[in-house]
Amino acid sequence: MAIGKKAAMALAAFVLATSAVATTAPAQAATKEVTRGEYIKQLVTALDVKLGDGSTIAFKDVDAKLAPYVEAAFNLGLTSGKTKTTFAPNEKLSREQGFSIAARAVDSGKEYPSSLLKPFKDNRYLSKSLTPDLSEAVGIGLLKGYSDGTVKPAKGIAPKEMSAIIKRLLKEYQPVNAEDVSLRILGTSDLHTNFVNYDYYQDKVSNSLGLAKTGVLIEEARAQNPNTMLFDNGDLIQGTPFGGYKVTVDRLEDGELHPAYAALESLDFDASTLGNHEFNFGLDYLDEALDDAPFPVLNANVYDAATKENKYKPYEIIDQEVVDGNGEKHTIKVGVIGVVAPQIMKWDRANLEGKVIAEDAVESVEKFLPEVEKAGADVVVVLSHSGMGDETHEVGEEDITYQLSEIDGIDAIITGHNHDVFPGSYSDLKNVNQEQGTINGTPIVMPGKFGSHLGVIDLKLSPKGEEWEIVSEKAALRAIDSKTDKVAAQVIEAVKETHEATIDYVRSPVGKTTAPINSYFSQVTDDPSIQIVNNAQKWYVEKKVAGTPNADLPILSAAAPFKAGGRNGSDYYTEINTGEIAIKNVADLYVFDNTIFTLKLTGADLTEWLEMSAGQFKQINPSATGEQQLINPDYRTYNFDVIDGVTYDIDVTQPAKYDADGKLVNEKASRIKNLQYDGKAVTATQEFLVVTNNYRASGNFPGVTKASEKVDYAYENRQVIMDYMVEVGTIDPSADSNWSFAPIAGNPNVVFETSGKGQKLVPADSGIKYLGAAADGFAKYSIEIK
Repeated sequence: MAIGKKAAMALAAFVLATSAVATTAPAQAATKEVTRGEYIKQLVTALDVKLGDGSTIAFKDVDAKLAPYVEAAFNLGLTSGKTKTTFAPNEKLSREQGFSIAARAVDSGKEYPSSLLKPFKDNRYLSKSLTPDLSEAVGIGLLKGYSDGTVKPAKGIAPKEMSAIIKRLLKEYQPVNAEDVSLRILGTSDLHTNFVNYDYYQDKVSNSLGLAKTGVLIEEARAQNPNTMLFDNGDLIQGTPFGGYKVTVDRLEDGELHPAYAALESLDFDASTLGNHEFNFGLDYLDEALDDAPFPVLNANVYDAATKENKYKPYEIIDQEVVDGNGEKHTIKVGVIGVVAPQIMKWDRANLEGKVIAEDAVESVEKFLPEVEKAGADVVVVLSHSGMGDETHEVGEEDITYQLSEIDGIDAIITGHNHDVFPGSYSDLKNVNQEQGTINGTPIVMPGKFGSHLGVIDLKLSPKGEEWEIVSEKAALRAIDSKTDKVAAQVIEAVKETHEATIDYVRSPVGKTTAPINSYFSQVTDDPSIQIVNNAQKWYVEKKVAGTPNADLPILSAAAPFKAGGRNGSDYYTEINTGEIAIKNVADLYVFDNTIFTLKLTGADLTEWLEMSAGQFKQINPSATGEQQLINPDYRTYNFDVIDGVTYDIDVTQPAKYDADGKLVNEKASRIKNLQYDGKAVTATQEFLVVTNNYRASGNFPGVTKASEKVDYAYENRQVIMDYMVEVGTIDPSADSNWSFAPIAGNPNVVFETSGKGQKLVPADSGIKYLGAAADGFAKYSIEIK
């Protein structure tokens, strides 16, 4: 695009001046490097940006003459200064800084891959925080490097080189409307009480998680754009021993701010919504937690069962002060609506039944959207703790964010619940633009889990009379820096008391083990980590049913490999050494805050339950010669229930009877073979008591739904394991091998993946062999099924 006459004249004069310096001045002067202040002044001048008086900037080290140029650059998002109050105008500017600043002036509308930087021989010296800007600088032709293949990122910029950078920039530069406003929306989700960069199960610092790590990204994003809002998408108060400690040991008191909300307050969150795990501790506890929350906590689809009124505030209109490119202040009204998966009524039935009802999340947003628009919202944001879902909407379904993206009037969505990432995943859905971070044109972020990512949505708004029109949108994720200890200190301080008390709590001993316990192979063989849970659950219920009409029924127990990698990564496994077992180890064995349930079932029901669990495995062809993956990655590990007290085989040469959602897909299929109790075949009408948890008892598992009787003991499964260990003292963690694979004829090449750490812990006589490393810390193993 041709540049304006004023800008062209300014550039020509500048080039002439710098050329004269380069040709006539002494050698020492010719090598002079430009300062940050000089660079910003020349860049803003060349861009022909309208200047203000410089009064809106917070930098204390910028004089009155330079202030208007720095103010313009700051408002355009070209620079954020060295700190909030320091610009460092006399500091020398490095090449990587100069190219990054210039690249920010170009709104290319494209996402340039970091691979563009790999050809430079010294690319390892480039600052990671500047990677997006430098990638764009290469992509649009600003940054070309030296003839020797280097970029020399730390080298200073000479005046003549500065003029060349600006000249290249003006070929790509599109003048911006200085009255436009860039609104940045930041989002977190599924923090699950991971506030400090600390793994309570491993009892050590972990820089791969924690809001304190995400807080660094939040501060950086705000420094780049002062027009910023910050939201959390729920699943906040449950998930680690930190949350459990505040429920069972140091229970929240009236008037006390829950440390979870204190953590968010330390980073100035604007609002939050409720996740499904907020309901795990009951409505009274949740009400107490919300009572002192320092910002709105929203939900539009949970209603009081008696009054049929919204149980929580469905939406909020926030008056957000913003600054345009001229430095002028405006107020934009931002409407925020929150929803949760209605399956909370199944997962926490004991806490919620008869007290609240949960409506369809899509219909609830559609209900309140007109109210939000009528209230004057210029921008509408939905906090969807309901997962991404698919292109077909069924009323009452769990994951519906895709449907929300199709609703006209929704401008941005922060989602979660799936513990996945977007942009990144879900390319198989229609109308997904990974580069722009949009689905059906709506910008969406799903920022992983435990604070692993920060969602960043950038909206450009243009004034249209008294209203604002969104003229561009882009969504992206930023991953935390897992290689350093850098954290947002205010988060650590906000939860310090509870964090330190939790560490003391999880170190409390409860028993001993005669052998190590791990879950690396819990999906392919009967496993000690599941055996202990089942032993404890059966021990507890045997005492409870003594003297009752059910006392003579066979008692079985169901548990699953709760920590077995999958979507949670290659570090998400249980590993406990021989010797003392502390509370942290129990929490590592059983990570959820479930409560004990018993179900009265028939042998036919039990078979269907096991058929559903066996759906975890793919069908194996005995005559095939190539590799065959054993484990279905779409199947959640916590749905692979092992039922102790009976013995059975699983025939993986048969197709699965049910899919991962519990839908019947092969009516005549039968993977469960030789189901026996006490050495005798289980009959269809034989009755059993099966110990499980509230999640399973309230769910839609085949067989489970046919229970003729359900008993909720309102006692945590995790606490049962602790009680069991205290009474037994020393446990033998060996599995009883009550299930195995039915032998397969031939010699199929069956493989699966688990953590690479498991290669030295392969169970003896298991037929498992380590084959080699796979991606992201996983490894490939073979298993012989004979």
